[in-house]
Amino acid sequence: MNLPKRAEDAHAALAAAFNTGDLSTVMRMYDNTGIIVPEPGKPLSGQTKFEEAVKAILSIKGQMEIRTVYCLRTGNIAVGRSEWSITDGSEVKIKAKGIEVMRQQDDGTWKIIIDHAFGAESSLVS
Repeated sequence: MNLPKRAEDAHAALAAAFNTGDLSTVMRMYDNTGIIVPEPGKPLSGQTKFEEAVKAILSIKGQMEIRTVYCLRTGNIAVGRSEWSITDGSEVKIKAKGIEVMRQQDDGTWKIIIDHAFGAESSLVS
């Protein structure tokens, strides 16, 4: 799997990586020195925690789809808002509205440095 060359393509690349079912492929999408929030109120960082979180998401068998609501970029940083789901046939196993921050790498590709999978859910607004 090739990393995206445009920040706007990070969501589609992440869904494609997830749909391989392969941990190392999904992990390539992330800068694991960042933060992943796999469930509301549970931010994690560090390679081990990232891998645990990604393994938990991969254990939800099904097809991931991610729709990009917007992607704003300035220099080598971008923020995206997504609506994502994992489905198995007609069964929706999980769906949410997320916020992701991406950073352009030295080779021009983009990795996710903050993945707040539920960050745009109205229940998190105070």
